[in-house]
Amino acid sequence: MLVLARKPNQSIMIGDDIEIKIIEVKGDQIKIGIQAPKNIAVHRKEVYEEIKKANIEATKSNKTPSTFRKIAGILKKNKVEDKE
Repeated sequence: MLVLARKPNQSIMIGDDIEIKIIEVKGDQIKIGIQAPKNIAVHRKEVYEEIKKANIEATKSNKTPSTFRKIAGILKKNKVEDKE
């Protein structure tokens, strides 16, 4: 882990596209600003962990296999119709 000391209004660059700027330091709280391309998701870690958990649960859903079978059936039907 890289540890850097920064003061308010100073930044850290990650690659060419992501800037993390220290906005304010007040007591034991730090406000940061993150500027990143729109295609890069930025979440607080606890939100990120909840998203991961929800995605894992979604893959375990009992509905998933039947949904895949329905999609496969539609694709097979369209493939047969395209050949005719």
